[in-house]
Amino acid sequence: MTETATTPTTTIPGLVSGTYALDAAHTEIGFTVRHLMTKVRGTFQEFSGEIVVKDTLEDSTANVTVELASVHTRNDQRDGHLRSGDFFDAENTPKMTFVSTALKAEGEDYILAGDLTIKDVTKPIELAFEFLGVDQNAYGQTILGFEASASISRKEWGIDFNIPLEGGKLLIGDKVDIHLDVQAALQA
Repeated sequence: MTETATTPTTTIPGLVSGTYALDAAHTEIGFTVRHLMTKVRGTFQEFSGEIVVKDTLEDSTANVTVELASVHTRNDQRDGHLRSGDFFDAENTPKMTFVSTALKAEGEDYILAGDLTIKDVTKPIELAFEFLGVDQNAYGQTILGFEASASISRKEWGIDFNIPLEGGKLLIGDKVDIHLDVQAALQA
């Protein structure tokens, strides 16, 4: 497979400009939310996205589309409830999207700003972004890797279902921790 790349970026050794597609087999898009006295962890099994690396990292962009019906928390009943109108309403709003708006260095790490859309509500978020490096995969493709995380209030996106408990407590926390482990391959 032949790769097309224009020039190396000056800030990260081995990183060349071009379009990198998310590698679904080596990428995880996940979340954690409090439920009673524990935390529920989930992932999305179906997604696509690309990272367009420009000559400078600050000019680079990223966009991701997630199929909300692909939510997986290791519990079929809970997953069905998350797909319902109480949460994602996956039948009527099947996709969640993220489109980057800026990338800026913060020490050795970065902040990736962008617009997150869930249930037709778009709000800005910032992801703490750690670049893990550039290498070649078994097929000779240039790959890049990074981890990113953010915390959001699910209520800001209209996901406010809850069950009151004794003592003024609620069954489900409002804060959702998002975590991404990404590997992407340079496209030909």
